[in-house]
Amino acid sequence: MKPSARGPAGTGAGRVRTAESPGPVREPAASARVEPAASARVPAQPGAADMDRDRVRGAGEPAGAVRGEHTHGEPPPHRPRVLVQRSSVRGQILDALRTALVSGELRPGEVYSAPVLGERFGVSATPVREAMQQLALEGAVEVVPNRGFRVVERGDRELAELAEVRALLEVPVLLRLARTVPAERWAELRPLAEATVRAASSGCPATYAEADRAFHRAVLALAGNDQLVRIAADLHRRAQWPPAGAPAVRGRADLIADAHEHTALLDALIAGDPDMVRTLVGEHFGQPR
Repeated sequence: MKPSARGPAGTGAGRVRTAESPGPVREPAASARVEPAASARVPAQPGAADMDRDRVRGAGEPAGAVRGEHTHGEPPPHRPRVLVQRSSVRGQILDALRTALVSGELRPGEVYSAPVLGERFGVSATPVREAMQQLALEGAVEVVPNRGFRVVERGDRELAELAEVRALLEVPVLLRLARTVPAERWAELRPLAEATVRAASSGCPATYAEADRAFHRAVLALAGNDQLVRIAADLHRRAQWPPAGAPAVRGRADLIADAHEHTALLDALIAGDPDMVRTLVGEHFGQPR
């Protein structure tokens, strides 16, 4: 008589299992939707009392919830309106969260749980958690054990330091490019400079932030140094997050003034005026952007 692979009856002993046997990846429901990045709304989060009261989950907890991320008592999410594509769920969520950071909807010091944000976007908590982990690597949020993610509170000093580092990195490169890049190459960047003006005129800080980064990225790309472009883009993104205790967003007039510095700088580069370029570059990096 052959020994049973299951071992003693009823015990399941001897059963062979793989180290990891993840289940199949579930496709998001056909009705799952996500807000457009520029208008992402973030639901209010529960207070400390709610967190302490909801220590044990019962049956019926939200899909994708993990131990310690309490959602009881949190308001229901708004009805999503835009269909989520499976191939780009994480990227869409990351873009929406970055937009919410720049616009001030994700407030410094506040804790947000992945299950609640997942319900908000009409997806499971998994892509939200992955996007939040990326934001943690970028320094935008920090993990709060058993609760979720807290938006990092940053002061004026950190913004000033970021502006100084950006100036040390970008200004010498830009001045060198002003001497070596022909006028016709600078003229090719005119559409990007004008795009920043249109974005600023919309009054949407997230829309302007994206156009602003695109212009600076195109300028630095003329140096032919991919590492420079990558590092500068990361510093630029971090400099765009609003500090704690300050107005959530920059005003429309401030955005427009900043955008016009791009067009003025481009005019000086096309004209081959090194003195004006040096003056405009110094003004543009004279304060956090």
